[in-house]
Amino acid sequence: MRKRLRVKINEYISAREARIIDEDGHQLGVMSVAEAIDIAKAKSLDLVEISPKAVPPVCKIMN
Repeated sequence: MRKRLRVKINEYISAREARIIDEDGHQLGVMSVAEAIDIAKAKSLDLVEISPKAVPPVCKIMN
């Protein structure tokens, strides 16, 4: 049986804080997920959780 990859985006990200990487690959630092979602939405992009097991989790702003 093949594992299904489940990616959390925007409001489905359960972490309160995360290390955020912008769409150009630059680290914005650790901030609240809510603030990062606001930044992503202002650019008409999504916040995607790319490393949920890291401490803190890593999320990237992307299309």
